[in-house]
Amino acid sequence: MLVVTLTLAGSGARADNLDDQKAQLDQRAQEVKESLEFLDGRIQQTAADLATYQARLPGAQQALLDAQDRVTAATNEVDALAVRVDAAQQSKAKITEQLASDRGKMDSTKKLIGEIASESYMSGGVPSNVGLMLGSGSQNSLTGSLDLTDTVMESQNTALDQLAQQNAANVNSQARLAAVEAEIKDLKGKADEALKKEQAARDDAASKKAAVDKLVDDTSRLSKELEAQKPAIQQQIADVKAQQDQVAAQIQDRDRRLREAWEAEQRRIAAQRAEEARQAAIRAGQAQAAAEAAAQAAANQAAEQTRQAQAAAVTPSAFGLIHPFDGNIPITSGFGWRATPPGTIDFFGTGGYMHTGIDFGAACGTPVHAAAAGTVTVGGWTTGGGGWTVMISHGVVNGNSLTTVYYHNTNVVVSPGQHVSQGQVIAYSGSTGNSTGCHAHFETWLNGQPVDPMGLL
Repeated sequence: MLVVTLTLAGSGARADNLDDQKAQLDQRAQEVKESLEFLDGRIQQTAADLATYQARLPGAQQALLDAQDRVTAATNEVDALAVRVDAAQQSKAKITEQLASDRGKMDSTKKLIGEIASESYMSGGVPSNVGLMLGSGSQNSLTGSLDLTDTVMESQNTALDQLAQQNAANVNSQARLAAVEAEIKDLKGKADEALKKEQAARDDAASKKAAVDKLVDDTSRLSKELEAQKPAIQQQIADVKAQQDQVAAQIQDRDRRLREAWEAEQRRIAAQRAEEARQAAIRAGQAQAAAEAAAQAAANQAAEQTRQAQAAAVTPSAFGLIHPFDGNIPITSGFGWRATPPGTIDFFGTGGYMHTGIDFGAACGTPVHAAAAGTVTVGGWTTGGGGWTVMISHGVVNGNSLTTVYYHNTNVVVSPGQHVSQGQVIAYSGSTGNSTGCHAHFETWLNGQPVDPMGLL
């Protein structure tokens, strides 16, 4: 039985990392497909894609914001490095200027020292004007020459001290210049890396922006596509529902007739036993006893029927069903009400549908076995979305009738009217009908109503 819903509203789920959310998104898409079971496969896929895009959009938008933040951070880093490089360049210019000035001073000092040394050498150790004054023989002149000589020597020593200080300053400035040049080189390297990082961040942001734009476009396109198909989908849902109701009615009618036949047979047997008891009593000349025996037999039979019905209501496992698949085939979807996942169709507004069976994740071509012995009532293609279908009536046990149904097979190997034994291969699983992937849908109908197969297996 199918009641489908589809809501064209976006999901509020957020994914910080789209890669980490892949399994969750895949599961979401699969749930959407399952929620639209028995509808057209293309519609299922469209709704599943829409739900996936809606779920991915918030995460993609957050990723874009994060990428834009990285662009801002990278730009700030580039700007900060540019300021530091400019400051280092200015420092280099000042040191270079200071070195040029110091070299000029050193050249002047060296020139002065050279002139004094040259004059002293040419004058025999004292300046020439002092030697001329000594040659005059004047005592006063000699004293003046000596004073002048001391002055010259002091000047020379002072110049030498200045030269040493300027040389030390020059060495210090050279070291500072080398350090600044190394800093500039390092900063430029970092600036180049920062520029590359900024460009990479901009490229990443552009890619994230394109992803968001595409998700928005795809979401809008699929929403419009589903909205445009709304009348057709409503009609298809109604058709499928009508077909499934017809199948349910057939199962209910057949099982009702089986139970009525069983009950009639039980009454016939009771009446036969009562008659046999009455005839025996008559033959024994005990008419009264025969009547009483017949009444008691009928009462006993009625009590037995009541007891069997009560026992059957509690223990329908009396059919002894087995799993329709060998091995440990997982159940991918259980029995019962399923709320329709956000992003699927909700044209009826009920918010979900009744899943009247269980789905096994069987690969295509997996042998399907009869869960119990019975008579095949359907063995072929059905138009209700189940594809190649097998339906088996297992008769009545303890007053309960049972029918099992197997949908979406690749092909079936039994025919209507054929009696099958428990465990016999009746079909091979597949993805026929309105199905988007290999699986097997298995139903159990007890007394004309669908029940959870796990309560019978």
